[in-house]
Amino acid sequence: MPLPDAGTRVLVTGAGGPAAIAVMRSLSADPAVCLLAADMDSWAAGLYLVPAAERTLIPAGAASGFADTVLARCRQLAVDVVIPTVDAELRPLAAARTAFAAAGLKLMLAPDQALHVILDKLALARHCQDVVRVPRTEPLDDALDPAGWTYPVVVKPRAGSGSRDIRILRSAAELAAAERSGGLLVQEYLPGDEYSIDVFASQPGHVIASVPRLRAKVDSGISVAGRTVRDRGLEQFGAAVAEATGVQFMANVQAKRDASGRPSLLEVNPRAPGSLALTIASGVDMPRLAMAVLFGRPVPDHADFREIAMVRFLDERVVELAEIRRGAA
Repeated sequence: MPLPDAGTRVLVTGAGGPAAIAVMRSLSADPAVCLLAADMDSWAAGLYLVPAAERTLIPAGAASGFADTVLARCRQLAVDVVIPTVDAELRPLAAARTAFAAAGLKLMLAPDQALHVILDKLALARHCQDVVRVPRTEPLDDALDPAGWTYPVVVKPRAGSGSRDIRILRSAAELAAAERSGGLLVQEYLPGDEYSIDVFASQPGHVIASVPRLRAKVDSGISVAGRTVRDRGLEQFGAAVAEATGVQFMANVQAKRDASGRPSLLEVNPRAPGSLALTIASGVDMPRLAMAVLFGRPVPDHADFREIAMVRFLDERVVELAEIRRGAA
């Protein structure tokens, strides 16, 4: 599929993560794109996949003034497109859409309404409860009755990603002793296989690809071994959630099977997923599809994939010490 005119400068954030590196590897194959990499940490590996002049350090997404800093840096570096890959960056960038557009910058970012629903796991559960199977989910506040649950249960943050701060509690006594906080959720425990379903929507409500991946081995919330799965039910599950939430471009629907084998919704990541490389290898190059959509180019009504497996291993990028010390502009 055709990409924009030669020299389009694309800034990918979160360069230390696997999602950003997968996006960069996809787009680096086309001479029409000039890649730039951004991260908050000068040790981020993806920074060193691009020349020194195309690297930049930016604040954490939660930092005050994050969007203003990124916009100023984009102007300085003559950026045309920003592809965020970090959850904490999505809300501040969405709030600055008008400023980015006024500067002639395109954001590869889901619509505001989709972000409002997806980035709050309680809102997501309530929004999708009539669309797909959703595990029982309640805030861990003073109204919660530990005696009313079947154990074990999962306690997790209402916002966030990457399996951070998730705990499994195995009794009512443990749940009763847990700190009450509106920022935490209690969720029904699901014992079955876990899947990530990478979805691509050319526009809100129009999904052209839904690629289930079995998370065969997970380390610190990142899939380090997995395979794509031909399962019509899971494909429809991912597409239904994507359509209901109104995502656009790349997103990831996480699901797990309950005791009876039914897939149940865990969360949605409205950005490039961490194992995007496997989906690309299976035949659905989502970053290139997203670039085509962003620039008004035609894309197919349906993108198919094949079953394929992936394992991950450590790799090295050796650089001069001065590059690390210098960091990025």
